[in-house]
Amino acid sequence: MKTDDLIRALNADTAPRGPSLQATWTGAALAASLLAALVFAVLLGPRPDIAEAAETVRFLFKFVVTLALAGAALLLIVRLARPGASLALPVSLLLVAPALLAGAVGLEFIALPSDVWRANWIGNNSTVCLTFIPLIGLLPLAVFVTALRYSAPTRPGLAGAVAGLLAGGVSATFYAAQCNDDSPFFVATWYPLAIAMLVIAGFLAGRLFARW
Repeated sequence: MKTDDLIRALNADTAPRGPSLQATWTGAALAASLLAALVFAVLLGPRPDIAEAAETVRFLFKFVVTLALAGAALLLIVRLARPGASLALPVSLLLVAPALLAGAVGLEFIALPSDVWRANWIGNNSTVCLTFIPLIGLLPLAVFVTALRYSAPTRPGLAGAVAGLLAGGVSATFYAAQCNDDSPFFVATWYPLAIAMLVIAGFLAGRLFARW
């Protein structure tokens, strides 16, 4: 049987079980979020001034970016879990978070004087960010890779990488509640680097554990 025929056959075979696939990923997303919340609460917790911070645009914008990333990654991984599913929409949506962040960085250049650009870029907690976003995301990544084992990804490495991206989006959302570096300069630099660690780990885990 040719590869294209096999994919079509698998897609047809999995079509009646669509609701169960959706249920699998809904459950995985909920479980991953709960685990991330637990790890976050034990290791970090929210910043002491979160009530005051929640009144600022920069603080709230971090959640807009991380949730946009997580939502697009979730939609993409569900499509990757089903052979033959169209990826056009989720791939397009995946561009929303970086586009928003790029726009915010541009506005930050205008809003801040040049002598504070470097301080806002380096921030106070770059090492903490690079440590705890991957750490909080490890259990969610394990949940998503496990869910891939019950799906049928034809590109397990890619699916695993997207699982890492999704885990990173979830983890970064929680970490943002503790991080007191709210400048888009900081978020655009250190958050992606931290999330990239989970993407790499997800790619490797997908190739090892999500093959069928």
